[in-house]
Amino acid sequence: MKCFKYSVSLLMVLALALVFVGCAKAPEAEQQAAKAAMDAAVAAGADKYAAADMDAAKKVWEATEAQMNEKKYKEAKQGYVDAKAAFEKATAGVEAGKKAVTEEATAAVAALEEAWKGVAAAGKKLEKKMKDQKAAWEADAKAFEEGLKAAKEGIAADAFAAKTKAGELKAVIDKWEAAFKELAAAPAAPAKAAPKKK
Repeated sequence: MKCFKYSVSLLMVLALALVFVGCAKAPEAEQQAAKAAMDAAVAAGADKYAAADMDAAKKVWEATEAQMNEKKYKEAKQGYVDAKAAFEKATAGVEAGKKAVTEEATAAVAALEEAWKGVAAAGKKLEKKMKDQKAAWEADAKAFEEGLKAAKEGIAADAFAAKTKAGELKAVIDKWEAAFKELAAAPAAPAKAAPKKK
């Protein structure tokens, strides 16, 4: 009889445990908090200025979403807490990232200005040899100077875009440096000889 009472008690405890496990609630509040932190990180520009932290946070988010789909609510709850913290870390890293990119963009623009002085001087020196390339040179020179001005002015507003623009402008300098080296190395065209008198 005692064995029967213990068996019944054990079965009741097991049944209650299964009910509680089966009724575990999805961590919706934690999910919403993590989603809000992710949205804030995106709005702050973490995808550009704190890319490594943002990628790590997204991986935590994706793993946690998979746990939710598998109804592993206990693990998912902790995952959302971790994802929220990771997105907040990415948001916090934006300022430092912006500062670093601003410094890089400023240095890139200054280097472009300096390099352009040399290219422009070579262009003036080789102006007579250019012939077919003169129109392209003038168009590129004008576009370069406008682009350089825009990059310089854009550093404060969007350092990332200014840095990208500086990279594009560097290609123009490389193109004309190569063209001018080729022109400088080419022998001068011989003067036309006067016709011989008989």
